[in-house]
Amino acid sequence: MSPTVDVPALLDWVGQHREDMLADLAKYVEIETPSDDRACLVAGLSYLDGWVRERLGDPAAVREYDGGQHGDIRVYDFPGEGDQPLLLLCHYDTVWPRGTLAEWPFTVDGDTVTGPGVFDMKSGLVQAVWALRALAEAGLPRPPIRLVLNGDEEIGSPASRPVIEAEAAGTRAALVFEASADGAIKTARKGVGLFQITVEGVAAHAGLDPTKGVSAIDELARAVLALHALTDLDAGTSVNVGVVTGGTRSNVTAATAHGNIDIRVRSASELARVNAALAALRPHNPRATLTITGDWNRPVMERSPGTVDLYHQARRLATQINLDLRDCAVGGASDGNFVAALGLPVLDGFGAVGDGAEARHEHISIRGMLERTALAAALITTQTIR
Repeated sequence: MSPTVDVPALLDWVGQHREDMLADLAKYVEIETPSDDRACLVAGLSYLDGWVRERLGDPAAVREYDGGQHGDIRVYDFPGEGDQPLLLLCHYDTVWPRGTLAEWPFTVDGDTVTGPGVFDMKSGLVQAVWALRALAEAGLPRPPIRLVLNGDEEIGSPASRPVIEAEAAGTRAALVFEASADGAIKTARKGVGLFQITVEGVAAHAGLDPTKGVSAIDELARAVLALHALTDLDAGTSVNVGVVTGGTRSNVTAATAHGNIDIRVRSASELARVNAALAALRPHNPRATLTITGDWNRPVMERSPGTVDLYHQARRLATQINLDLRDCAVGGASDGNFVAALGLPVLDGFGAVGDGAEARHEHISIRGMLERTALAAALITTQTIR
């Protein structure tokens, strides 16, 4: 049996610590952590390590993984009831370069907080930690907690993906504290493929010897049309060649051309269809060569029965505080995609309520932060015995 939870009581306790939470968020936002700045990421993770221990006490175990040129990954295991941990995923990197804070400081205006990374996703980590703190103060049980902090999510999690997949092994489910979608929980995300197309033609003088050359640009143009034709919006698939380069001079038949491809799919069957089409792509002129490189950056996060069940649990708890907790599917991907692909239930978007991810109007609602913290605490304690 899962414990009975008084969500309004949790919200009341969280509300009493509103200023403490805002102070924690302010300190965190004021430590810049751009994905491409190793020095900033090291400083940011060092600060977070001290803060997590201050708020939650010493963990039972800590594992640190080298992120290479990116941010390191730190995993905390906190004890609880049962032998299957609940996985909490939070990334600490942001898209904002060093120096952004000087021209766009952390600001509180009524119920609104702005600042670089406040929505995506620094508020989410603050909420996750304070949800665990609320349970401890209320004397409520919780399952073992595995908290993962990674510093390369915004650039596709190249270093942290294998760590996340390994650390997810043996866990019961995952809560991802990415920002919500206009308040909605994300129960499905598209898979993302990042590919490059390279065409090799034959250079020649376009005026003097037009038949001797093979235009790589012509071949690329034909390939772009074929790639864009793979788009099936009804099936949730979009294909976009967003950057093209090629050629040297207007009077020279282009010997090389390149294109960068972004592909989004919402089902494994569509992923397989697109993969087959990429493998079958051939040049129009047999004297040209065409090569596709790249891979799927994140697998599809499909709405599984386990995820739906976890969402309905959260939705029922939310009614106690008169919150209509919606769910949705989104085109963007997150680290939750990796865990969902392993067959585990995943609730994503459990973080901030607000808007403006990766934009200068990025902001959160303080009321939303308090509600989501209480709701996360309630959902976590209900996972104690299942």
